[in-house]
Amino acid sequence: MEHDEQFLEYVIKALVDKPEDVKISRVVDEMGVLLTLSVNQEDMGKVIGRSGATAKAIRTVLRVVGMKNDARVNLKIEEPEGSERRQGGNQPGAVADSAPSEPYVRDTTMDDIITDLKAQ
Repeated sequence: MEHDEQFLEYVIKALVDKPEDVKISRVVDEMGVLLTLSVNQEDMGKVIGRSGATAKAIRTVLRVVGMKNDARVNLKIEEPEGSERRQGGNQPGAVADSAPSEPYVRDTTMDDIITDLKAQ
């Protein structure tokens, strides 16, 4: 298990109520490292956080861990089976401002991250 995957597993298992349901897959390609996270449906709110703040923070730290190992690390959080967040958007119980599932697109480069870190 690589450092980025170990870090993610440690953080997520500390956040969730059902750590036994945490699953992480790691794929390396020409774009870098893609970690795909799956958690129990009941734990999604803890992993995402209010307005996605927790997920964003985890992604930022993962990218820093990747920088230390000369790798671009990205995180994809899979939506659990039976989730109330659906593609229709206006269903009862749907998450506000939910978008249809789309293919994963890497939207931040290492240069963007470094610039953000310098600005803080």
